[in-house]
Amino acid sequence: MFGLPIGLLILSRGPEHLIKAALGGLILVFAVFCLVGSVRFRMQNDNRFWLLGCGFCAGVLGGAYGMNGPPLVIYGSLRRWSAQHFRATMHAYFLPASALGMCGYVSAGLWTPVLLHDYLICLPAILPAVFLGRTINRRISAPSFSRYVYLGLAAIGATLLAQSVLRPH
Repeated sequence: MFGLPIGLLILSRGPEHLIKAALGGLILVFAVFCLVGSVRFRMQNDNRFWLLGCGFCAGVLGGAYGMNGPPLVIYGSLRRWSAQHFRATMHAYFLPASALGMCGYVSAGLWTPVLLHDYLICLPAILPAVFLGRTINRRISAPSFSRYVYLGLAAIGATLLAQSVLRPH
């Protein structure tokens, strides 16, 4: 909640290419480390510093890019959450976080009729995606789940890096 206004400020006034490059690099390095690293860091207990730090970063990224998931994935990975715990926590987080983000976008004048139109066009894809996700989740093991999460993070990081380099500034 406290990171969201900072993310909105970055979105409306910050140097987008530098922010995307830093974010992409951080996410990519973490994902690759977890995929190939032989030593894995593990949080032993509920560390408030990591919890608040990841939550704050999620708010900033949610405000700036509507992409608040990576810090939450990092936190869940460090805590070694099971796939079920991971999914339940993400579901509980995203509804209020998305609602607050939308309020922030509206108050900043970033929610336009074109954006609303595009959003409404995408809505029908949500229901089949939910059922597909549930089906896939039932069929993959915990180690495979973690590997897919890290591969997804690596793809997000690489995409952000590519966007920051390939798009004109």
